[in-house]
Amino acid sequence: MEELTTATKLEYYDQMLKLQSKAKLVFYFKGDDGRKALILDSTIFHPQGGGQPADTGFICVTDSNHRFCVQDVRSKDGVVFHYGVPEDSSRESEFDQSKEVFLQVDESRRRLNSRLHSAGHLLDECMKNVGLRHLEPAKGYHFPDGPFVEYEGVVPPNELRNKQQELEIEVNSLISKGGKVCATVLPYEEAAHLCGGSLPDYIPKGSNPRIIKLGDHPGCPCGGTHVSDISEIMSMKVNQIRTKKGMTKVYYTVEQIGVQN
Repeated sequence: MEELTTATKLEYYDQMLKLQSKAKLVFYFKGDDGRKALILDSTIFHPQGGGQPADTGFICVTDSNHRFCVQDVRSKDGVVFHYGVPEDSSRESEFDQSKEVFLQVDESRRRLNSRLHSAGHLLDECMKNVGLRHLEPAKGYHFPDGPFVEYEGVVPPNELRNKQQELEIEVNSLISKGGKVCATVLPYEEAAHLCGGSLPDYIPKGSNPRIIKLGDHPGCPCGGTHVSDISEIMSMKVNQIRTKKGMTKVYYTVEQIGVQN
């Protein structure tokens, strides 16, 4: 594994709606934890990170149709690891280095993850619109099992219920209006301008961050996948606002469409 020095190209970075792709197999191995993994030269699979779950799906050797079921995806030092199991363990030898493979991301899971992630970003804008501009976004958890956005700062206890209702009204108003969502990798100064004049401290100066912009709202550094239009979030419910130890968590959900994995 020491020879893996080339970062995996992230196709979803600028093609967030792409669910099928082709790539070259770089390495197939069994990790220390016993899990089997594929490393490719490029991928459309989003690895878990940035508050967003990993994509699932399958990877198929194009000249034999032998499939590898992707159950988890992680990234380390720029290299993406696709963890899972081969459909037929007796054919593992077909995962030869440099072979062309076909990638297919599970559409329903990606769509839900993207809607939840975009909803979290939109919530940040709504906080400003309902008089909570003093709260600074700290982290987001955009998983289906209880998504939330956490902020530095507090909401007075007597205002929690009213702010919850105001947020839900505001966010659904913005969803109904819609607006194009775009992802762009920009030089540091241009990115800062698009994000309202500054970038978070964790973005290194001189770097080229990827910026997600929802409609006419200021952009935000983000490595995740999103909807193509704000209206695709469909509807959102603000379930609860909790304040504890100087932090505030806003819990939310989005409208469920059919059965999600």
